[in-house]
Amino acid sequence: MAGVLEHAAVVAVWDQQSVWSQAAGQLKEQVSRARVAALVLGLVAAALGTAASQVMGESEAGGRALAFASAFAAGCAPLTARHGGPDKVSDWTRLRAVSEALKAESYVALAGAGAYRDNGEGGRLLRERAQRFVADGGDLLRHTTGITPVRRPLPEVRDTRSYVELRLRRQLEGYYRPRAAYMQRKVRLHERTEFALGGFGAVLAAVAATWSVEEIAAWVAVAASVGVAVTAHALAQRYAYQQLEFTRTAEELERLLARWQDGPEAEPEAADRFVAECEHVISVQNEAWMIRWTVS
Repeated sequence: MAGVLEHAAVVAVWDQQSVWSQAAGQLKEQVSRARVAALVLGLVAAALGTAASQVMGESEAGGRALAFASAFAAGCAPLTARHGGPDKVSDWTRLRAVSEALKAESYVALAGAGAYRDNGEGGRLLRERAQRFVADGGDLLRHTTGITPVRRPLPEVRDTRSYVELRLRRQLEGYYRPRAAYMQRKVRLHERTEFALGGFGAVLAAVAATWSVEEIAAWVAVAASVGVAVTAHALAQRYAYQQLEFTRTAEELERLLARWQDGPEAEPEAADRFVAECEHVISVQNEAWMIRWTVS
């Protein structure tokens, strides 16, 4: 990149990306908190309801208090879940899509690839494309109100070589591989939790049947409900799907990197194709992720 105009344009778009990224992050946190809170409230309602039925015989006041708390938790669960509902998820994924589009365009411009190669009007082109991305998410601007850009230095990308080091490798080694490993741990944790809850419920059922303990038998249904809720939460969070997508994208980027390293071509057209292919792989992953989250 060269010239004051182009530098100013990239800085402006980079700041825009920061705002949209923060907005997406805030909405994601809201969705995640709402889902966890709804899960906990549902489990608390089931446990308190069972406890109320058992305490009622010993203490009517205590039983009524537990029953009221159970009903209150059950009523709050769907209200809380609304904050993580389809509309919020759609807004979050679209905010992230705009953020990623701005980031990708910034890196391509900094690398001087494609339409930006030897383009004296590169700054104007970058601004125009950024404006189109933002216009597509015009109805989401309310989420960006009051957010200021985080001051970050521009990536020191100046050509294809620096693009590989600062964009491709960082995405591959600093994001996709770690995220795939993280999602794998999440999948295993939920699998172990489901297994433990299933085993716990089986033990309770065996004890209740063997010694005819009705109080314990009542908790078998609670254990089963907890197991179902944990499974539903894991499905809603799409841990297994995300692990698959992160792994697939990492492998695609590794393939592109290996091909470039094994037979680097100096021609500008080859470099442009390489950068375009890398950004295409990243964008496909983002689009697949968006569709999966927004389609029930």
